Amino acid sequence: MELVKVNNSEVISPTVEFIPIQETSDSNFMVANTISVGLDELSRKHTIPVFAKDNESTISHQEFIETVAFVTEQIFGGETILKPAVRVSHPIKGRIPTAVGKPAKELQEHEKTLYFERMAFAVEIPSIEGIVSNNDLNLTVGGVRAYNLSNLHTRKSEEHFKLFIGFKNSVCTNLCISTDGFLSDVRVRTIAELAKAAYDLFGEFNVYREIEMFNNLPSTMITESQFAQIIGRARLYQNMPPKLKKELPQFPLMDSQVNLVVKDYYSDESFSKDDMGNINLWKLFNLFTGANKMSYIDSFLDRNVGCQQFVNGLYQAIGENKHHWFVS
Repeated sequence: MELVKVNNSEVISPTVEFIPIQETSDSNFMVANTISVGLDELSRKHTIPVFAKDNESTISHQEFIETVAFVTEQIFGGETILKPAVRVSHPIKGRIPTAVGKPAKELQEHEKTLYFERMAFAVEIPSIEGIVSNNDLNLTVGGVRAYNLSNLHTRKSEEHFKLFIGFKNSVCTNLCISTDGFLSDVRVRTIAELAKAAYDLFGEFNVYREIEMFNNLPSTMITESQFAQIIGRARLYQNMPPKLKKELPQFPLMDSQVNLVVKDYYSDESFSKDDMGNINLWKLFNLFTGANKMSYIDSFLDRNVGCQQFVNGLYQAIGENKHHWFVS
């Protein structure tokens, strides 16, 4: 088995055997435009893209998942760690050379090739948990790989990944991720470099500080009028000239997702308004992250973190900051 170096020490190259035999993490952390696949299927059936000019292999989806699973086992080895839940999108189809010219409907399974351009996965650690407003939160790690973010038309170069550590709300499977638990542009050439990035992120993450931050939100209420203003200003924001947008906090969701937030404000079983039309910021945050499940894989984590930043800004705006524009 190959050895790789991490922090100047040798460790065994990660493989799927380091994932404890447990149930699989919930795959509903995102839903739209994706399908759920198993890690075994990725390993057996899917081809691996290469850099076009030198035919050097990229780091495959399964290697990415196995590397993060290995690091998770090293850091949280005494905990319960579930198998990765994997979602993919944007299939790239092909065929073997002997099937050239054959009508697509006549292709046999062994003549087809396939890989998915985009992939997201989550590994749940339910033995590390917190409670916010009676919602159980389980520590969760994972990442995103989108080949469209790397230039595969040249020689082998740095590859792009996204890594996260945060919490999954067991009530709704929404991910709760902050900037402290997110690396938006990990650029590496080798699995060892990828493992080191995961070690650094997971090892420095402060579980207790994260839960404390989320526990601030349930005690802060906004009225129906304030909610309506946030929604109205969010729609204004989407169509503002870029110069004006730069002066305001970034709003993370698109118009179609804002529509989902409004719908769930009235009808969501767990996070809808109260009888007076008021809603606390924890519920609003979960309405946002619930709507974010409809994002494409390559923007999913960035928008999820953006939801946390925006709602935390609203929490501070009860005093005064740039987010005051959304609730004044």
